Amino acid sequence: MSSVDTLPAAPISGATAARRLRIAQALLWITPLLWSSNYVVARLCHGVIAPHVLALGRWTLALAIMLPFAWRGLMRNGAPWRREWRQLLVLGGLGMWVCGAFVYIGGETTSAINIGLFYAATPVLIAAISARLLGERMTRGQIAGLTLALLGVVFVIAKGHLDNLLGVRLSRGDAWIVAAALGWAAYSVLLRVWPSVLGSAERLVVITAGGVIVLLPFTALELLLVDVPGFSLKALALVVVAALLPGMLSYQAYSYMQRELGAMRAALVLYLGPLYSAFTAWLVLGEPPAWYHAAGALLILPSIYLATRPAPRPAQA
Repeated sequence: MSSVDTLPAAPISGATAARRLRIAQALLWITPLLWSSNYVVARLCHGVIAPHVLALGRWTLALAIMLPFAWRGLMRNGAPWRREWRQLLVLGGLGMWVCGAFVYIGGETTSAINIGLFYAATPVLIAAISARLLGERMTRGQIAGLTLALLGVVFVIAKGHLDNLLGVRLSRGDAWIVAAALGWAAYSVLLRVWPSVLGSAERLVVITAGGVIVLLPFTALELLLVDVPGFSLKALALVVVAALLPGMLSYQAYSYMQRELGAMRAALVLYLGPLYSAFTAWLVLGEPPAWYHAAGALLILPSIYLATRPAPRPAQA
């Protein structure tokens, strides 16, 4: 058996498949709320905790929480999944290091509008790569939904004024955000390109372990070369929040959605991020949403529904 072979799957009844699809479609609306908490963490972490320290603490804690629940499944699969270690290490590096520490580093020297613009292009990139490598195709209605959602996100990021987009200035931090966005696109597609003998929950555990391994040397360099803040209860709180909400829970949900919906449709959760983060910032930071959030929602919300509808079945003769 090669490292990408899978064990024979048990047959799934129509009722079970329909239930899984309904759960995945519900998670499509819930997961961005979990992810949006990371924007708040990124806003609060400057001067409190160093980027790599935060990323390593986040995923080490998430691993410690998930491992007891996945241990039996990992031991049951035994040796076969261990042959996937190279792939799992790559996925861990992309998902936990590039998509973790890089965002915190970039956020120190770039603006929220730049971060939003770069990430807004990610679902389109994932859709293009998925069509090429995975054979995933979208209907005209789904393409229209993807386009409208992108326009809605850009409208929110621009705060309803074209001048805000024209006035964008690139900074050193933008390179980190571009790398993080590309890393997320690669992570999303490779999850589908590389099958696994593991279930989604067990697979995330070993991917997280791979991410922790990759983060360790870079965190050590950060501690040696950079003047990092000392330990504080606020720093510990940020690690706990980042581990639970945008970490363990959101990544588990994303893996589930990928399995049931495919890479390109699951990637649409990124379009809901700006809307959800606006309300998260309102609740946590006291920053009320503006009119352009509502206008963007009128484009994004129906577009997500349009883009995630199952393709119509061909009529039978």
